[in-house]
Amino acid sequence: MPTSPSAPTIVKSNGKKPYVVVIGGGPAGATAATLVAQRGHCVELFERDKFPRFRIGESLIPQTYFVLERLGMLEKLKGSRFVKKYSVQFINQHGKPSEPFYFLDHNPHESSQTWQVLRSEFDQMMLDNARDQGVVVHEGEHVTEVLFDGQRARGIRVKSADGRTRDVPADIVVDASGQSTVLMDRLALRQWDPVLKKAAIWSYFKGSLRDAGKDEGMTVILQTQNRAGWFWYIPLHDDVTSIGVVAGFDYLFKDRATKDHEAIFAEEVARCPGLQPRLEGAERVAPYRVLKEFSYKARQVAGDGWVLVGDAFGFLDPLYSSGVLLALKSGQLAADAIVDALAAGDTSGERLGHWQTDFVRGMDRMRRLVVAYYEGFSFGHFVKRFPHLKGHITDLLVGDLFDEKVDAVWEPMEEIRKEMAATAD
Repeated sequence: MPTSPSAPTIVKSNGKKPYVVVIGGGPAGATAATLVAQRGHCVELFERDKFPRFRIGESLIPQTYFVLERLGMLEKLKGSRFVKKYSVQFINQHGKPSEPFYFLDHNPHESSQTWQVLRSEFDQMMLDNARDQGVVVHEGEHVTEVLFDGQRARGIRVKSADGRTRDVPADIVVDASGQSTVLMDRLALRQWDPVLKKAAIWSYFKGSLRDAGKDEGMTVILQTQNRAGWFWYIPLHDDVTSIGVVAGFDYLFKDRATKDHEAIFAEEVARCPGLQPRLEGAERVAPYRVLKEFSYKARQVAGDGWVLVGDAFGFLDPLYSSGVLLALKSGQLAADAIVDALAAGDTSGERLGHWQTDFVRGMDRMRRLVVAYYEGFSFGHFVKRFPHLKGHITDLLVGDLFDEKVDAVWEPMEEIRKEMAATAD
């Protein structure tokens, strides 16, 4: 239960009470802050780290285009070093590749070309863009808690690098703290996914195989033998490729002869015939990193005076690279709700979170596609069986999650699942 804080003691340096404070400067926080500031409101953003800083999640899918356009980020991305991405390809446990899914074939629009981004650089661009559009950005400032008056958020408590603390009042607090989940943990809102109890081990390699032409920036998803897990393969600039394995937590970390992350990674490479030739002669250029049990979401997206965006609301298995899209989309939806709430003088949870139902419905569509893949779903088999639904599958892969037209795929997918289960029996 939120408790009443001591009275806030310090306000903005220019003497104005901030309408909105944002906790976290990643894509979700930068998006929400920028779009609210664009409407002339006073916004302060507090980021614990000094940018640039490391983050995973490098692959942008096409539906990010429309939020990036509103943010004024497209020309900056076009002028960047980031590798252009036109497609995604799946390679099965035997090393057999599918035909690439070319986004332009499905939708001949500029949005169908996207990018593989180094997150440290992309996030820096997003934060700088927020500054350029009027957001007051504080780096190296750790938000230790959200301040409440009863059930209503009234501001934040901030700890500076020198150890001093101060309280900043606000009409609305946006929690974009990522997997630090400041409000989710305080208010006990977390719901772990009951099925997607996965973990990942990844690193970065130089000199791995690059496909030619427009396939150079293609995201490749590769299954391991017995479909026990899968690898992502994301080509970045400077000849660096992000490569990681995702599988069940127990499978990766229990009942192994070793707990060494490099050894486990190597064992899974040995079980992935599609990946082995791509890694010949490659050099690892970063340490191995691990993320465990990462799929979750909050029970509610907003309350009186507060709203959650990005990973602070929920995180979904990275199979289809939906993380940045969900961050940008939730940031946009929250920002629009905040602007409307301030105009109406109503910052209730109902008003700030009215977008929750539609957003969660879209997130759940992607989740269903993820679960289907783990259950053995084959894109090639599905398209051969239901060729008229290929467009809807592609819609899901590009991130068009918020249009009910794609729901036409679920009944045929369930039909195939039941047939597979009957065959297994």
